[in-house]
Amino acid sequence: MKPESKLEWINDSKKVTEKRREILYEKITEESIAWGVGIVSEKDIDELNILNATKKGLHIAIGQIIEKLNQKPDIVIVDALKEIDTFGVPYQSIIKGDATCYSIACASIIAKVTRDRIMRQWDEVYPMYGFEKNKGYGTAEHINALKKYGPSSIHRKSFITHFI
Repeated sequence: MKPESKLEWINDSKKVTEKRREILYEKITEESIAWGVGIVSEKDIDELNILNATKKGLHIAIGQIIEKLNQKPDIVIVDALKEIDTFGVPYQSIIKGDATCYSIACASIIAKVTRDRIMRQWDEVYPMYGFEKNKGYGTAEHINALKKYGPSSIHRKSFITHFI
């Protein structure tokens, strides 16, 4: 984010309503110096585990930012991750960074809105799972749908073994 950026309502994405996140997403992407989103598949998560898949997504996002800036940033600030590939850029890991660091909070909002939008698209393909409402999280409704319909092609095998 630009040093002078001071958008109102920026916080950990889990503490911001969905409607407000959508509004903030537009403002953040307009006001940022550069931003990127690393999307990894359910297959990557199953193969790598959630932590390493998160690191892969971060690596992809940093690559996008470097490309947009046409240079490496001075530093990468991350939420509680260590041993990450940042293309040689120094990084600072901040515990609970999404709640304490403005730029990380902005990144968490971009990530959450992106994921929610993807889940709404999957809801059109697989309406029986209620992705529009539960966004793929293990709510009782989602677990019941898994038991009734079985897994879809986008369910993580490492997730569904706990329920079916």
